[in-house]
Order: sequence, then structure tokens, then C-alpha cells
Amino acid sequence: MKSIAALFIALLLTGCHHGSAPATLKGEAFYLQRIALPPEAVLSVTLADVSLADAPAVTLARYTGPSGAQVPLPFELSYDPRLVERGHRYALSARIEAAGELLWINTETVPVALDGSDPQPLRIRVDPAR
Repeated sequence: MKSIAALFIALLLTGCHHGSAPATLKGEAFYLQRIALPPEAVLSVTLADVSLADAPAVTLARYTGPSGAQVPLPFELSYDPRLVERGHRYALSARIEAAGELLWINTETVPVALDGSDPQPLRIRVDPAR
């Protein structure tokens, strides 16, 4: 009898869960120079709420993975759409590091709407850090 009651409660709780599936942004980071990356290079891409000019950006998602030797470097970011607030501004940032040293970084803002209208793949241009 207890197991039937526990099963009934579990079914009720499962029915009350209104979670949403994660949304995904796919893209690629690139640079114009014809230079291969070192084998240990790592690409990091961040999706952040950049609405407040006088406060640090709030990170919604982060991708970190090996970059490979040739551009473009693909990435995929999964984020919770429930964290997206109407009227806020969101942007992507990208950086490539190797052996603890920053090699490449985006120098222009890459805005995203997060409403399904963003072109995919998104393209982020990175420039030399030095």
C-alpha cells in the first residue's frame, strides 16, 4: 500500500514539473590571418547578459573545448531559455588560449537576440591579443 501511495505522489510531482528544454546556439570562431594554432589551444565562448553597464555581465552558458589547428573553430552553447529576460541585451564573447596565454579574443560585440531569430551558425571574429 505504501508503494502505491509513493508511486501516486511521484506521478503527481512529475506532472507538476514544467521544465523547458535547453536552447542551443551553434557557431564558429574565426580569424583572418593564415596561422595555425598550437595543438594545446583551447577555445572558450561565453553567452552573457550584458544589460547593465555598471555591473559585471551575468554568464548564461559557456563552451570550452579544444580548438583544432585550423579555423573556423566550431562551438555549441546550450542555455536555459527561462534565464532570458525580455528587454535585456545578450552577447557572445570568444577567446583562444594556449599554455595559459591569451592568443586571440573578439574585440567587437557579438549581440544575440535569443528569440529564435539568430542566424546559425553564428560567426565570431577574434583578433590577436598582442
